[in-house]
Amino acid sequence: MTLIYITCKDEKEAVKISKHLLEKRLIACSNMYPIRSMYRWQGKIQDEKEFVLMAKTKEKNYGKIKEEVKKIHSYDVPCILKIDAEANESYNKWVNEEVK
Repeated sequence: MTLIYITCKDEKEAVKISKHLLEKRLIACSNMYPIRSMYRWQGKIQDEKEFVLMAKTKEKNYGKIKEEVKKIHSYDVPCILKIDAEANESYNKWVNEEVK
């Protein structure tokens, strides 16, 4: 199983991306939550409120997910991270049934 970690400008964008990926059957489910992010952008330190989208999928879908997210994400440089994960057998089975 693979987790995809995506930072978004707000909850609305996280929901939009999640629905898009679910409709395309690239992910089985997602979790979204508010975060505070600090980073350097264009020479300045930023301190921003964002939303994280954590999506569960198959490893083979990472490339397709990156492409789809880049098409609709508002950031010039979106954070799209792949995290390898191990799940309990029944949850892993469910994810594999839900995702193409």
